[in-house]
Amino acid sequence: MALQVACPAVNGAINVDESHAVMRATIDRVDRQIAASKGFAGQDTKLVVLPEYCLTGFPMGEPLEVWAAKAACEPNGEHESMLGASAQRNGVYLSANVYETDAHFPGLYFQASLLWSPSGDCVLRYRRLHSLFAPTPHDVWEQYLDAYGIDSLFPVARTPIGNLACIASEEILFPELARALTFRGAEVFCHSTSEVGSPRQTPKDIAKLARAQENLAVVVSANSAGITDIAIPMNSTDGKSQVIDHNGRVLVEAGAGESMVANAEVDVESLRRARRRPGMPNLLARNRLELWTHEYGRAAELGLGHRAGNIDPAAIPDRTHFIRTHSDVIERLRSAGVVS
Repeated sequence: MALQVACPAVNGAINVDESHAVMRATIDRVDRQIAASKGFAGQDTKLVVLPEYCLTGFPMGEPLEVWAAKAACEPNGEHESMLGASAQRNGVYLSANVYETDAHFPGLYFQASLLWSPSGDCVLRYRRLHSLFAPTPHDVWEQYLDAYGIDSLFPVARTPIGNLACIASEEILFPELARALTFRGAEVFCHSTSEVGSPRQTPKDIAKLARAQENLAVVVSANSAGITDIAIPMNSTDGKSQVIDHNGRVLVEAGAGESMVANAEVDVESLRRARRRPGMPNLLARNRLELWTHEYGRAAELGLGHRAGNIDPAAIPDRTHFIRTHSDVIERLRSAGVVS
């Protein structure tokens, strides 16, 4: 089930106590919605995916340290424990996307996609790797690897209902991430997003179908039902939560507003048979990886992408850092003749 719920923003909260109270109230409401939706869809519902930053909305210019204090959860702290308790109470694997602090990086935060098991335990923690206006593990590369190791970047939870991985929001547009997770065994992508729910096909719509088909993987994509309490019109990000099968077919799709309509039965054994079957459709087994190892290595040597370790954890940058970094990448692409 891709549970499409409204996301109350905390930007206007006057202090941390008020913002945390909003977050607790949201968890309580969503917990009730999970229980009711499971009762309607069927008690055999085993996976629920929630939208991107569903407890807080997104930062709108707040300094990094302010947003970290106001809107970021402590790992395994109060808010995350409440979500784990909801998973246990409802007997589901629950995937949610939140902002998260880290004791290794005071003043910074990461956007994390988490997965709790029906026992209430957090069995997967993925920190978003591509973000235009927020810190990522790649931005504090050496320190992050020292703390957690390379395997922490691409986690896959092997569960009785399939091998689950998380993709955050616009990262569905990056085929490399989904492929890396697939090569670590992922079969179902839990995609928490907050995006334009246009009646026309959007870039993310196309990407979801592509990621499913090219990896022979299921995509469970939960969009928000609007973001409240900010100046941006509420329903700018609303609708089209989907469940997509491993052939790239949309099994079900929600309309606008809060909805549990995007629920479907997923046949993981069929997916596994498709991955084992020789033939033209098995793109996963047809890839020639050595070709791309060379080309990606060449591009990295030329500095054509974002460079690792561009944030000093001891000196929290202001938000202008992110657009400067992005502009520097564009300039290197121009210098290399990639961009005219």
